[in-house]
Amino acid sequence: MTTRQLMVPLPKGDAAITIDVERASDAWAMMPIAHGAGAGMNHAFLVGFAEGMRAQGVSTARFNFPYSEAGRRMPGPAAHAIATWRTVVAELAAQPVLWACGKSYGGRMASMAAADDMSVAGLVYLGYPLHQPGKPEAPRAEHLPAIVVPQLFIEGTKDAFVDPHEQLEDIVASLPAATISWIEGGGHSFEVAGKKRPADEIGADLAPLVATLMRDHSV
Repeated sequence: MTTRQLMVPLPKGDAAITIDVERASDAWAMMPIAHGAGAGMNHAFLVGFAEGMRAQGVSTARFNFPYSEAGRRMPGPAAHAIATWRTVVAELAAQPVLWACGKSYGGRMASMAAADDMSVAGLVYLGYPLHQPGKPEAPRAEHLPAIVVPQLFIEGTKDAFVDPHEQLEDIVASLPAATISWIEGGGHSFEVAGKKRPADEIGADLAPLVATLMRDHSV
């Protein structure tokens, strides 16, 4: 594993973030992975998911957003997260196949960066937060049609951020090169009621599905 600092250009000065790059054997792709709003890059779910992806031949790069790096729990402005995504992708741009992936908030920020011309081969959303729980009248999807690369939505059927399911399904159906895969019984972090499992194991178990979908949608 290679751990280093990147400098993200922000309006009030550069902010340092940590990025951990881990190479897979015989890698066929690279995947930067962003954390959710209330967690950092070392959350067990992300560590397990990244390990699972490397077992599938995909190198990984977990990183912090500036607010998390600074020890804060609440996200900063979306523009800061978009700038972070751009910095990370620029750092990894030499990789032949680069897919952006994010858990919840991290995925939504990746989609906003991609809609604003960030260049990646595709996006993977682990629990895309379409709306606040109980507020489907305010979906966060207006920018998604501007994304021309494949978008892979991995969603739990019990996730309150995508209820009703039909709303997300209709949006995904309207997008170019987008698919949705439902994880039966999964909540927002893919936990299943009555089946207590470690978060790293839950994350790792998603990797084979994600790798298969990536291969299916790679040019």
